[in-house]
Amino acid sequence: MTATEPTTDGSYRNKLVAVEPGGNEFIAEEDRHGKPSQLFWTWTSPNLEFATIYVGVLAVAFYGMSFWQAVVGIVIGTGLGAVAHYFLSARGPLHGVPQMVLGRLAFGFKGNAVPAVLMSVTAGVGWFATNSVSGAYALAALFGIGPLLALVIVVLVQTAFAFFGHNLVQAFERWSFPVLAVIFAVASVAILMKSHVGAPALPSGVGGLGGFLLTVGTAFGYAAGWTPYAADYTRYLPSSVSTAATGLFASAGLFLSCAVLEIVGAASVTIGPALSKNPTEAFTGELASPIAKATLLAIAIGAIAANSINIYSGAMAFVTIGIKLPSHVARALVTVFFGVAGFLVAKWALPDAAQSYEAFLLVIAYWIGPWLGVVFADQYMRRDQRIAGFLYDRSYSNWLGLASFAIGMVVSVLLFSNQEKFVGVVAKAVPQLGDVTFFVGFLLAGGLYLLMCRSKIAAERLAV
Repeated sequence: MTATEPTTDGSYRNKLVAVEPGGNEFIAEEDRHGKPSQLFWTWTSPNLEFATIYVGVLAVAFYGMSFWQAVVGIVIGTGLGAVAHYFLSARGPLHGVPQMVLGRLAFGFKGNAVPAVLMSVTAGVGWFATNSVSGAYALAALFGIGPLLALVIVVLVQTAFAFFGHNLVQAFERWSFPVLAVIFAVASVAILMKSHVGAPALPSGVGGLGGFLLTVGTAFGYAAGWTPYAADYTRYLPSSVSTAATGLFASAGLFLSCAVLEIVGAASVTIGPALSKNPTEAFTGELASPIAKATLLAIAIGAIAANSINIYSGAMAFVTIGIKLPSHVARALVTVFFGVAGFLVAKWALPDAAQSYEAFLLVIAYWIGPWLGVVFADQYMRRDQRIAGFLYDRSYSNWLGLASFAIGMVVSVLLFSNQEKFVGVVAKAVPQLGDVTFFVGFLLAGGLYLLMCRSKIAAERLAV
């Protein structure tokens, strides 16, 4: 286990309109640049979009929460996701590799392919399609064009940013931040002023503890959905930067953007339904015309900001699986592949954009919960251990880590899943629990890893 880390050559550094060379190599010090504060807009901009708003809509319109109950559930769920994001982001400058490369410690080189594929599919296809649809609907409503043409425009722009790579993606998040922040701030104030925050919960929703836990789970799924990307956007920072500041700026941007817009989404439901087959138009229908048009533009820009990150990290995760491609084209080519795949899924989803959004958010949490449990348990047991020799060693295995993940995910889903297509044994017997699959998966997978992998990691600590 003394594999040499492949490294960048110092030629990329802070270039913008240049295709990022290589794939998932260690970032050499000559290529490091930036400061932790930039992470605030890196993680604010991609969440200033309609998908974030719709999490709050779900809490009130479908889960049967009053506005204030929704606020509490949103803050708890988003807060838990932001805490996880803090710790994973902080590792980027220290180790200089993408998040899924770090995952090889917990799952082994080959075993890590399982979460890497899951992340590639949910990010590069699932989230890409979800956000592309909202962006397309916004452009269609704003310019009076067909949704399919709008979808083509959105997909081409966001795929182009991700194709060039890390530096251009980070730059776009910075450029879009002031525009998105100002427009959404104005729209949020307008919605909150018209809302009826003291209105009772809708009788048609789930209600009770079950509805509250669904709210927490959905908000967590949305925020924690970014955690498998965390180190991808901090690995270029100089190794000398503060890890605490790195984690703080990343998690603060994530928490504030998600919590604020989700709360605004919850408030919008208390105003009354807006009649439209276009979900983004339904939301902006409550706003005065100039603000509504600006908000539609911001929704489209926000979708591009989110998907530039989704497709970049989805491609990065896919490259991490270990498929051998020429290093100078691997990530860029895979980016194009996911752009095409995401477009096809988004085109299929256009006729009924909101139908599967709730299920998608919860399913993300189904695998991310146990994944986080294993990753954090591994990180805890390897504290202060030198790990460089393990990350690119194709012979390194940790099958007990993969087993912990699989058991945690399968058992939690079979017992606690509460989906339209499948209801777990416990959820069926005690429906008032709502859906706590992600909590159970996290605790079970993490606990199993601590029990089963302790001796292996202790032996590795002595060996290095």
